[in-house]
Amino acid sequence: MRLLSPMAAPDLEAPAKKAHELTLRYFGRTIQLYTPLYLSNYCENACVYCGFNSANAVERKKLTLEEVEREAKIIAESGLKHILMLTGESRAMSPLSYIKDCVKVLKRYFSSLSIEAYPLDEDGYAELVREGVDGLTIYQETYDEITYGKVHPSGPKRDFKYRFDAPQRGAKAGMRSVNIGVLLGLNDWRKDIFLTGRHAKYLQDEYPDIEIGVSIPRIRPQIAGFKAPYKVSDKDLAQIIIALRLFLPRSGITISTRESPSMRENLLSLGITRMSAGSSTSVGGRLAEKPERSLLPQFEISDSRSVAEIKSMLEQKGYQPILKDWEKI
Repeated sequence: MRLLSPMAAPDLEAPAKKAHELTLRYFGRTIQLYTPLYLSNYCENACVYCGFNSANAVERKKLTLEEVEREAKIIAESGLKHILMLTGESRAMSPLSYIKDCVKVLKRYFSSLSIEAYPLDEDGYAELVREGVDGLTIYQETYDEITYGKVHPSGPKRDFKYRFDAPQRGAKAGMRSVNIGVLLGLNDWRKDIFLTGRHAKYLQDEYPDIEIGVSIPRIRPQIAGFKAPYKVSDKDLAQIIIALRLFLPRSGITISTRESPSMRENLLSLGITRMSAGSSTSVGGRLAEKPERSLLPQFEISDSRSVAEIKSMLEQKGYQPILKDWEKI
């Protein structure tokens, strides 16, 4: 709480130095790279901050297995071996059987497959693990139950407790890594990050053999036009990263293409260990012959650099970009 307090904000130099030292101690000068692959944008929720909101009049699509393979080949050509599969939260249009079929295609191209979709029960996650999925990403969005209810007015996602327990169900099911986080701007960031840190610490203590990571996404523009009710400045984001690194020295911290190129580069030394690259947040975005023909994205990205460009930037700054660090034997 002291690390996140307003009193700590004026002088971040000393804690920033300590955060940098801890990151080097536990991770070296390495940054793992991954990219998202959107399988479907069908959704049953009315999340006010999301472009896939079921009430939004947007074109809906689910990739065929042939399209999944085409996009996999495009990503694989960049050298990446870690991908994050995403779907809108529609069990009807993207059932577990469909996700498993996609996994069968994708595991021919990638050594690490993570999933970000609707929450499953422990058996559902275990089925995905048996199929080849080794990572789970699921955000609570906000830990304030009143705010949570307001920004999730309808749909299965209104069940706060079921979502809150999903990371633990994934851990019990045998996921190698579990990544949690909140959507910064929905609520007082100090409260949400404090509870994110406590949640991550609990998972680390309960499941010491699992990689527990944290993401720090800020709200980005989307078709709904939702404006963040709480401001999270660039300096706030730096304080968040420092506090998380000092509290969770061995946890990975992810910064996505929601942030600008300059912002991502400036925050690297504070504790970042994982970055997305060559991102597309629309279904089949890499398959469109012309960008203007792509489906509307879940949100607008800010850093559109390719994998090669991100690799080059990291190497110039003395970091080693990691394209693959996991192989299931």
